[in-house]
Amino acid sequence: MAGGKIQKKRHGAAGGAGGGIGRLQGGIPFEKSKGQHILRNPALVDSIVAKAGLKPTDTVLEIGPGTGNLTKRLLEAGVKAVVAVELDPRMVLELNRRFQGNPLSSRLKVIQGDVLKCDLPYFDICVANIPYQISSPLTFKLLSHRPIFRCAVIMFQREFAMRLVAQPGDSLYCRLSVNVQLLSRVSHLLKVGRNNFRPPPKVDSSVVRIEPRKPLPPVSFKEWDGLVRICFNRKNKTLGSLFKQKRALELLEKNYKTMQSLQLTQDAEIGEKMSADDVALLANMVEDLSMETGDEKEDDEMEMDADMAGDGAASFKEKIMDILQQGDFAEKRGSKLSQVDFLYLLSLFNKAGIHFS
Repeated sequence: MAGGKIQKKRHGAAGGAGGGIGRLQGGIPFEKSKGQHILRNPALVDSIVAKAGLKPTDTVLEIGPGTGNLTKRLLEAGVKAVVAVELDPRMVLELNRRFQGNPLSSRLKVIQGDVLKCDLPYFDICVANIPYQISSPLTFKLLSHRPIFRCAVIMFQREFAMRLVAQPGDSLYCRLSVNVQLLSRVSHLLKVGRNNFRPPPKVDSSVVRIEPRKPLPPVSFKEWDGLVRICFNRKNKTLGSLFKQKRALELLEKNYKTMQSLQLTQDAEIGEKMSADDVALLANMVEDLSMETGDEKEDDEMEMDADMAGDGAASFKEKIMDILQQGDFAEKRGSKLSQVDFLYLLSLFNKAGIHFS
């Protein structure tokens, strides 16, 4: 279970998250809006802790400890400390009662608050069963945390987890996949059935391991995401078609003219590094990054043809098409491009003085 931002339930439920009716040992009712599901299978809890690869020197961040089933196993694993962030004051009280008088309590610190709003302390590893409605913003908040942690072992709704690990050409490969994999290595650890929770959610879950990349790729994340956003606007359209859209051309031409007027050098811009603040921009993009597919809504934008554009716009459009053809990207689709492909495409645009932020 987890403490996180209270939101209307989405996508059917959650597995540290979601709806359902139930009560804790003391008769405290679960709150649907807070995504409260207790992981009740001891063997599964042990497996999660084992796969985390904990060390005696580790400070572990746990998000949404609930009644402390996972917390207890983490402390018993002999780590240096466990910092648990919980939103629900009733759960904080229950957690404190559970460990009152227990020698393990000296290594436990409980923070009551919204994990998306509070400043996270130093930690080496994150182990958590979270409310699924905060999956996307929490993932990027963790990836923007400094100093960089060793890894995170987190339970997500299964479909979200599959998007995190999806590869080019997979049906679930999307902007979320590309952005998270740019910043980290993601691997699937366990599939978790809904009956491992009390009360059971409406969806299955999966545990994934996220290891932040060190160092971060030498690109501006705002630039990167600007490019990827266009490429996944409609994932089954070719890049040649997407970059002919009026809105995309107008945005890129505006950026191009701004850069020209400021007389920024190509080398200075290409050398821009990714920063924690850069990555943190995605922490608020819940709606368009959490469960998006990139082809769910109709694209009502029009392609800009020669009759619609003036000489300047037509010339800029030709410039864009030349770049795509130079890298043999015009007939390719964003859903098929790898990290290396996106990096190469971004470099081609940047070398031509075209930027996405």
